[in-house]
Amino acid sequence: MRKVWLAPVCLVGLVALTGCDQGMHAQTARAIDSVGAIDQENMAEMMLAVADPREAVQYFTTASQANPDRVLFRRGLARSLMRAGRADEAVPIWREVVAHPEAVPDDRIELAEAYIRINDWPQAEATLNMVPPTYETYNRYRLEAMVADSRQQWDRADSFYEIASGLTANPAGVLNNWGYSKLTRGDNRGAEQLFAEALRHDPSLFTAKNNLVLARAAQRRYELPLIEMTQTERAELLHTMALAAIRQGDVQTGRALLEDAIATHPQHFESAANALAALR
Repeated sequence: MRKVWLAPVCLVGLVALTGCDQGMHAQTARAIDSVGAIDQENMAEMMLAVADPREAVQYFTTASQANPDRVLFRRGLARSLMRAGRADEAVPIWREVVAHPEAVPDDRIELAEAYIRINDWPQAEATLNMVPPTYETYNRYRLEAMVADSRQQWDRADSFYEIASGLTANPAGVLNNWGYSKLTRGDNRGAEQLFAEALRHDPSLFTAKNNLVLARAAQRRYELPLIEMTQTERAELLHTMALAAIRQGDVQTGRALLEDAIATHPQHFESAANALAALR
């Protein structure tokens, strides 16, 4: 009797083991797929963060062709094209990303930025208008401010710049943009204050230093501000101030500033030397 019952028991055990074996294979396959997906995401982030823009474009082009349904790679390709200065090529890719079922509001915001970079302001505005009003981010308000600037809606631009500067831990860039907006409107004192504030957040931002000098020169204040600067930067800022003075008719002041710039620069300052020669 023991032999009669032994075979069925063994058979049941074999079936159970087979079922367990199949379940383990399925779980292992899912785990491998999950790890592979994580590895792909990590690789995509690394390519966007540290890779040369041209290499990143090549990587995401290949990855997108191999995985046409994965929005991760289309998004990476669009961002890489933007980094490479190829916004015109990024626009159609961003459109594909925005149309994807897994698209997020940030995708539409980045499409709007691509439109701005190719100077298509109406499309940028229309794209931002499609972002839910409750989706409030630094980048969204930064772009909203730029669009308002393009339409000369100064109060609206100021409001968006202020909101954007409060939504980031590093507002130097948006404060510089806000200051430049004020400068183009002729509000030189307001621009000067914003450039100075930008430099308090990031003393190394040369664009803000140069704009600060322009704002002061527009008020015929031809002395350099008390800010951190290297010797080369000092020479370049003197050159900027000199050209601003000459454009305003203060030629003698401009000539003196050019001479100071040439004497200050640690190497031959060709552009300043050429400007001085032209005056002579």
